[in-house]
Amino acid sequence: MIPIRCISCGKPVSAYFDEYQSRLADGEDSKAILDDMGIDRYCCRRMLISHVETWE
Repeated sequence: MIPIRCISCGKPVSAYFDEYQSRLADGEDSKAILDDMGIDRYCCRRMLISHVETWE
């Protein structure tokens, strides 16, 4: 379960998670996906890139 907001800045990031995961599974580059979705802050990018799904 990804946190709803970025821990550092408070920007909502959970709304981007499903799109990020599906595009990543399709083979797109992580940097290109995040740039296209408008996620510019490194703290928010970290939230999506480093998330590990532990709940099935």
